[in-house]
Amino acid sequence: MEQESLFANANPQNSPLANRVRPQTLADFAGQQHLLGPGKILRELIDADQLSSMIFWGPPGVGKTTLAQIIAKQTKSHFVTFSAVTSGIKDIRKIMEEAEMNREIGERTIVFVDEIHRFNKAQQDAFLPFVERGSIILIGATTENPSFEINSALLSRCKVFVLKELQVADIVTLLQNALRNPNAFPDLTVNIDHAALQLLAKFANGDARVALNTLEMAVLNAQHHNQQVTLDPAALSQLINTKSLRYDKHGEEHYNIISALHKSMRNSDVNAAIYWLTRMLTGGEDPLYIARRLVRFASEDIGLADTRALSLTIDVFQACQFLGMPECNVHLTEAVIYLSLAPKSNAVYAATEAVKADVKQTGNEPVPLQIRNAPTGLMKDLGYGADYQYAHDSKEKLTTMKTMPAALAGHEYYTPTEQGNEKRFKQRLDFLQQWHHEHDQEK
Repeated sequence: MEQESLFANANPQNSPLANRVRPQTLADFAGQQHLLGPGKILRELIDADQLSSMIFWGPPGVGKTTLAQIIAKQTKSHFVTFSAVTSGIKDIRKIMEEAEMNREIGERTIVFVDEIHRFNKAQQDAFLPFVERGSIILIGATTENPSFEINSALLSRCKVFVLKELQVADIVTLLQNALRNPNAFPDLTVNIDHAALQLLAKFANGDARVALNTLEMAVLNAQHHNQQVTLDPAALSQLINTKSLRYDKHGEEHYNIISALHKSMRNSDVNAAIYWLTRMLTGGEDPLYIARRLVRFASEDIGLADTRALSLTIDVFQACQFLGMPECNVHLTEAVIYLSLAPKSNAVYAATEAVKADVKQTGNEPVPLQIRNAPTGLMKDLGYGADYQYAHDSKEKLTTMKTMPAALAGHEYYTPTEQGNEKRFKQRLDFLQQWHHEHDQEK
């Protein structure tokens, strides 16, 4: 927990560059024009000083903390920050009591909670009465989907603003602003051409903090001549040879990308499917998790249209068990290509869902007597197994015996398509239906 004076000059030269050049006004803030541009909702709320509690949801390094500080400064509010890692309920209640007293004397308090998704339910609930009474304006920042991570009671009282990943042009502007800031490198003149700025901006991958940290590292490690530093693409090459990918194996991005892989394969877009697979693997995803999802896809989206799909994905799963990463990436790619290009049918999946609905609605329908097992004399006396017809005794291997519970007679679940091999199953099913139509009436 930390209370900040927004009007003190706090930019010590031993702090990171990102802190030294942190924007102090909306005019200096880069990006998020969909929220802060002229006429946009958040800009109008700030300008009109009509703030309410809000959640900033977005990826790392897009300015969530900076924007909260600017809002507090522009609205002349007392600013308090909480860390979800170090602050407990006792800390929350203490500050809330102080905020309540400040409100009584006309001073507004903005409470900023970084990584609010890390607060447990009790900690989040501790804010609720003070948000309701207007004792504080809560600004929470999160990289996770608030729908899943924020208590519904608290979320319903907050406006959610989605902050987007910074574009290359945004980061170039941010870097240019930083280099003009007298607190950036006060004893140095940094010369950097546009190509080098573009290179830094692309490397940052939408994260302003990465861009500024990389710039600072480049300046500190460059050769200094007469208090001047020159940076060009060649000078930056050693620092930016590997771009970091944003991927959280347990967060929303994990589910977003596995969804993208599944839907790309379903749409038979082989190139997109390979891309999303590689994004997951490069981000450190467990190859067995992906392999399990491919096994599921083989039946859910292909099924009997290509009966080889399931056996192939099982083979790939076993290959991943034997080899692990990085060797098994080629096996996963092979499976993704096969599944993407295979004929598609969701008939098996649709049958599964349809029959589940009947089972849930009808409950425990009795097994027809003719297909019950009769291992004892008593069970035979009760009619178990009576009138059973052995299909192999007939030339066509078919009988007129009923095997569906009487209450569900006529219910159909499997409706094959004409995709791939499933066309043969459709022809067979059509033949069976015609045979029963002719012979069941005879009985």
